[in-house]
Amino acid sequence: MQVVIADSAAEVGRIAAAKVASVIRHRPEAVLGLATGSSPLAIYADLADRVRSGRLRVDAVRAFALDEYVGLPLEHPESYHSVIRTVVTEPVGLTPELVNVPDGSAADLDAAADAYERAIRDAGGVDVQILGIGANGHIGFNEPTSSFASRTRIKTLAPQTRADNARFFASPDEVPTHCVTQGLGTILDARQLVLVATGASKADAVHAMVEGPLSSMCPGSALQLHPHAMVVVDEAAAARLELADYYRYTHANRPAWQRFEDEELS
Repeated sequence: MQVVIADSAAEVGRIAAAKVASVIRHRPEAVLGLATGSSPLAIYADLADRVRSGRLRVDAVRAFALDEYVGLPLEHPESYHSVIRTVVTEPVGLTPELVNVPDGSAADLDAAADAYERAIRDAGGVDVQILGIGANGHIGFNEPTSSFASRTRIKTLAPQTRADNARFFASPDEVPTHCVTQGLGTILDARQLVLVATGASKADAVHAMVEGPLSSMCPGSALQLHPHAMVVVDEAAAARLELADYYRYTHANRPAWQRFEDEELS
């Protein structure tokens, strides 16, 4: 796992966006995995700036969102259909027809989850999956004790997750109790993973993910199994990392071929 400690939340977004842009630059029809929540917003803002300035083209990019609430109408402002459209598809300039979100309103949710899994596979798999991490260690909506082999499925949201997401709704009671989410096995199938975390509230989860044991109690620790996972955090989120100085040293001493941030300057 490559760990990058950035000076600020904005720098976290810039570094992660540079990695995603590098993948798109080398493969214009790349398949992106899209996360929601606050953590990836700086990534999407940076990618949008790259597109507006002509440094990046995304016309052929395909995308799959990680998850969706069960029971929210598609037009609800907090459905991930709506959120992905307003914070990613439109500002970044992705082709709407190439952006996919799980169907949380399907009459048969199991069948819809299976269909989503097939759609990812039929697209050739995800080239780079963007991730955040919850305070309890969840990625996607894979709550603690989720199987590392799990595929896209229905999950019950943990009370802490519902409480954390209540800030997006008028009242905590409006937060759905269920979701459709890509599984940990689905996420680990992506060719590259880019996870971002900022703020002191994520420090325990980041420590457990990076330096703790491989455990379903911290679903994010599944990234330890991936050959190409990059974790970008700010100083506050890195506060509990025991090997923080080593991570800084390895990032500062990367060979030229690993310096994806410099591609636009070459």
